[in-house]
Amino acid sequence: MHYFQYKDGQLHAEDIPVADLVREYGTPLYIYSATTLKRHFKAFDSAFEGIDHLTCYSVKANSNLSLLKILAKEGAGTDIVSGGELFRALCAGVPRNKIVYSGVGKKAVEIQEALLADILMFNVESRQELERINAIAGELGKVARISLRINPDVDPKTHPYISTGLKENKFGLSRPDALETYALAKSLPNVDPVGMDCHIGSQLTKLSPFLEALDRLKAFHGQLLEMGIKIKYLDLGGGLGITYNEEEPPHPEELGKALVESLKGMDVTLILEPGRVIAGNTGILVAEVQYTKTNEDKTFVIVDAAMNDLVRPSLYGSYHRIAPVKEGNGEQMTADVVGPICESGDFLAKNRTFPKVAQGDLLAAFSAGAYGFVMSSQYNSRPRAAEIMVEGDKHVLIRKREVYNDLVALEEEGLSLIDELKK
Repeated sequence: MHYFQYKDGQLHAEDIPVADLVREYGTPLYIYSATTLKRHFKAFDSAFEGIDHLTCYSVKANSNLSLLKILAKEGAGTDIVSGGELFRALCAGVPRNKIVYSGVGKKAVEIQEALLADILMFNVESRQELERINAIAGELGKVARISLRINPDVDPKTHPYISTGLKENKFGLSRPDALETYALAKSLPNVDPVGMDCHIGSQLTKLSPFLEALDRLKAFHGQLLEMGIKIKYLDLGGGLGITYNEEEPPHPEELGKALVESLKGMDVTLILEPGRVIAGNTGILVAEVQYTKTNEDKTFVIVDAAMNDLVRPSLYGSYHRIAPVKEGNGEQMTADVVGPICESGDFLAKNRTFPKVAQGDLLAAFSAGAYGFVMSSQYNSRPRAAEIMVEGDKHVLIRKREVYNDLVALEEEGLSLIDELKK
């Protein structure tokens, strides 16, 4: 469910015509629906009512401060994977005791920052990371709450780039290694093993991988109890998929019922880390058609949004629904929707059939709220797009469009040096 609908032949973001927003802010333009965002969070979080749980939104899906502030007011915690995401979460007002720190490559300074912030827990991915956290916590006179990320070797049946729970993936510890590392954690003076963590991948469209991973964690939990380690938190990660094309992922309510049933008898607080399922359908990317052309039997629609704005199609071969902002007369066209970047891999859609458009028309790429702007870049020295948040008939600019000066703002010292060399 989302609030991007056609009214009187014009695509609206909630109650505002998208074309009006484009006239004010230009293109490419990311537009988010606050009502959709809040609806999706509530739908997910309420699916686990009746058990102790904490919904920690995965910041990497979309890290805009305004979006994070909205979710924090709704009661969300955050799952972070960098010091920068910690900074964003704190700036957005996320309570420190609702922040979980994941990721395989935490630097010493990032660990120090998180300890000083007194976050809820680190999800630890290696023995060396555990030892580093213990050492830094000791230097600061603190005890770090930790969980270990278990790699259950479960196939999530998703794209290989976003699969994280197989033994060939870089994430987590095998179960034998995890047992040894928990034993070490129990012996270290400056860590407290309070949790167990697992995340098997993203854009999952079936419940079975979640339940298979949970069954393996439950067996592992029994081994921990035998070692005298009683965990308080069971972090099952995120990964529930959304509909981009013809996918039919389970509703969060289905996931909630299945997990609640499976967790009966376990005295733990469940932590979940949804990202895409909260933010994905919250946003669209709007572009203007610059040119159309046909080479023999191939038609191209060239727009001013590119792979630097939305990289998922180029990186994953991912599907985003493409539709005109103004409904047409029923005439269709089949074309590649491509951007201006000097790469053959720069496309938003290939061999796609949609209502016919012409130069100057607007196209919207749907389901762009997750892994859209947050993965954008300045490749080809293209300033990044503006971001808008809409609620009802109100809207606010939540990130300004970059300008040319932004492209070189961090390079001015180098420019000065070049001028000196010319003298």
